[in-house]
Amino acid sequence: MSNLYPEIEPFHHEMLEVDDIHSIYVEQCGNPEGKPVIFLHGGPGGGCNSDYRRYFDPKKWRIILFDQRGCGRSLPFACLENNTTWDLVADIEKIREHLGIEKWSLFGGSWGSTLSLSYAVTHPEKVEGLFLRGIFLLRKKEIQWFYQEGASKMYPDAWEKYLEPIPENEREDLVSAFYKRLTDENEEVRKEAAKAWSVWEASTSKLIQNEELMEDFGDDQFSQAFARIECHYFTNNGFFETDNYLLDNISKVRDIPAIIVQGRYDVVCPPESAWELHRAWPEAEFVMVQDAGHSLSEDGIQKALIEATNRF
Repeated sequence: MSNLYPEIEPFHHEMLEVDDIHSIYVEQCGNPEGKPVIFLHGGPGGGCNSDYRRYFDPKKWRIILFDQRGCGRSLPFACLENNTTWDLVADIEKIREHLGIEKWSLFGGSWGSTLSLSYAVTHPEKVEGLFLRGIFLLRKKEIQWFYQEGASKMYPDAWEKYLEPIPENEREDLVSAFYKRLTDENEEVRKEAAKAWSVWEASTSKLIQNEELMEDFGDDQFSQAFARIECHYFTNNGFFETDNYLLDNISKVRDIPAIIVQGRYDVVCPPESAWELHRAWPEAEFVMVQDAGHSLSEDGIQKALIEATNRF
């Protein structure tokens, strides 16, 4: 049973030029006079869908969604140039200024939690609240767990398919091996690698595997942006100065009201990271959903987040 609010359409949408290369898609839904909140999608490279509008009471919230650089409806598609964490933080700030918003809340899960925290430690005075889910701090041990060894032991069948594009002699560093193929001049090489990378994530995202999600992630259009942009960010360590950048800077956001929602059986972003964030930031409310994996759409995660947005 869905906990989501009924489907709604944007009351405004536009393409916002953010530099000489990139234009990003931005939409607004709900109440134009409501409390502003911006939804930060996952990936990086995942793009937004219409269900993301439905985690907020449309009478109460002014809901802002945007497709991050290179994905969704933003242009140019799958572009890696001028595409870093700090470019996206600057884009979020441009959106705030463009829409004339003084302060707002941020809602993000997985990579969206990474980006929410990155914006918040950079512009804490602009943030009223943080709704965070499936915590990803983009540290080497998290990348190693999901893309090299760890999650592989829980999903050996899906892991075999993930490995297929990579010769055995290149499997010591799978992120580098995929990056080589995802940036290859040959379109078929890129497509094969992108599909394997993307379907691996879809195969592990829910407590119960969802074939429809795996098909959607395997789509050539979606997977090219998703895999290329993710791998680009992971190859560059999230463009952070240090491996522990977000936890090292958490003091900058400790006064911001926040909730951390984590699925107990999240294989993509294991609960260890959420727990470490909770320990570093005890002022934030912490909810462990006992019957959920990683996906935003899982019942217990939906419920916890919508209750939080209703309470705020």
